[in-house]
Amino acid sequence: MLALRLVRGSHPLVQLRRLLVAAAAAGVGFLLLCTLGYAVGHPEHSAASALRLLWCALPIAATVQFAVAVARTDPATRPRPGLSSIGLGPARLTAIAATSTAVACTLGSMVALLVYLHLRGDITGLPFDGAAAGLLAADQPLPLAAALTLLAIVPVAGAVAAGLALRPRTGTPAPEGAARPVPNGLPWGVALVAVGLAVETYAGRGGDSGVALPGRFDGSPTGVLAGWILTAAGLALAGPGLTHLCGRLLQTARPGAVRLLAGRVLMDEATRIGRPLGVVCAVLSGTLAAATVYAAGDGGTAFGPLTGLGAGVVLACTTATLLSAALESRQCRAHTAEALARLGAPPTVLRTAALLRAGALLALFLPLTWLVGELAALPLTA
Repeated sequence: MLALRLVRGSHPLVQLRRLLVAAAAAGVGFLLLCTLGYAVGHPEHSAASALRLLWCALPIAATVQFAVAVARTDPATRPRPGLSSIGLGPARLTAIAATSTAVACTLGSMVALLVYLHLRGDITGLPFDGAAAGLLAADQPLPLAAALTLLAIVPVAGAVAAGLALRPRTGTPAPEGAARPVPNGLPWGVALVAVGLAVETYAGRGGDSGVALPGRFDGSPTGVLAGWILTAAGLALAGPGLTHLCGRLLQTARPGAVRLLAGRVLMDEATRIGRPLGVVCAVLSGTLAAATVYAAGDGGTAFGPLTGLGAGVVLACTTATLLSAALESRQCRAHTAEALARLGAPPTVLRTAALLRAGALLALFLPLTWLVGELAALPLTA
């Protein structure tokens, strides 16, 4: 009940972020229900049904990541002085954050179930002249237990991930003014990207039969898919290191106060900003590779509606996660901004530093995304 009261009394922007989490959960829930409908309508294609369910893991992971990012920026779950005296210590606040995440995801799952039942005609008859009847297996009974089990995946995973991310951490606190450790994942990330591209190239020349994927990727070589996964994991792992490198480069060649401030912030926030930035880079490079492969094809049938929905959920969730991480970084730097204001620093200093940080990140990650996307698509277009 306390979690529900905190949710109801939150700021409208906080409520909007929770509604976005619910919308993402609704999209993933609808994908899962459509996968179940395909399995019910095509019992002879069990392998294809399992593959469709496996590919739902990407939207699920993106939605859970976004839910955790929203929980981290929720003011209701931030420890404040005096809350422990009324029973709201760090552990209780973590439980409230997990409960709020579960409530938002459950709301989205229930909306997905209602929309799915409506399109199947189980509530008020078949809409749109039965256009979605074949896609949703409207002529077959829906196994309710299986549907509820699939719909529970996102709320349970989101609540568990939020609880683990916000759990109280024990140990000796860092001294005042001490830096964050330097991210050490850059060499491993570069190695994974190189290995992934090499595996894609080798598999693309091998010409194996491969597996059937949604959209226009029927018969894609298995090694190419494995290479894409390795490349995406490498970009996500190298993101913090690349962000830290951007901050260091901003401070080279006799920097002024603004460049020093921008570079230092990037170095301090490398892990918080770099990891979701690397994920966005991986998603965009994969999207670019998919678009390149489709453009090089014979111009046949475009991606199906479910493929587009899944890609849209992944793109929206990863981008929103990056924006939430930037918001969290801004909240953590609030005391620094207040200190600079008390010292008489003009407001333009903070704005110029923010523009420098954004420009440095775009200058590094945009060419990297384009290069990796083109190299990833090369084995399938050559």
